[in-house]
Amino acid sequence: MHTTIPATAIDIYRSLPEGTRCEVLYNQLIMTPAPSTKHQFISIKLSALLYDFLEETGEGFVLAAPTDVYFDDKQSVVQPDLLVIMNENKHIIHDDGIHGAPDIIFEILSGNRIHDTLKKKTLYEESGVKEYFIIDPLDKSVVMFAYNNNKQYELVYELKGKITSEVLGVSFDL
Repeated sequence: MHTTIPATAIDIYRSLPEGTRCEVLYNQLIMTPAPSTKHQFISIKLSALLYDFLEETGEGFVLAAPTDVYFDDKQSVVQPDLLVIMNENKHIIHDDGIHGAPDIIFEILSGNRIHDTLKKKTLYEESGVKEYFIIDPLDKSVVMFAYNNNKQYELVYELKGKITSEVLGVSFDL
């Protein structure tokens, strides 16, 4: 009997049972705990707001975790809490997940905050995600980064309970 040894963390990730909570960042497998209920309440509300807005405008699509987002050139597969893909980029949507950078990513903090605020932020910046929102479910504070002409993130704002997206041209109250 011949057994194939996985070559990368993504190979291991793909062999895990469905529902295993983990991601791959720069070829490193990272286990993630289930999110808190405060996290989930914000996720559901924001999902509904984004879905209704995009359904009405027809400008794009919203997906919620768990949706695999592959950044193959960075040896990474992540499952952002929410992501938005505008119509002009819908070619990155495949049956097994998203292959490439979504236009907007929302991460709601839970567990390992460094994971979202540093490691994933770096991955999203290097990959060209246009807007990255970090939401703290404890006080509903929102930090928003936007991709600039220098291909780097700049801090656009820190607010409580409000999300404003330049890509979408809309604001929501959390």
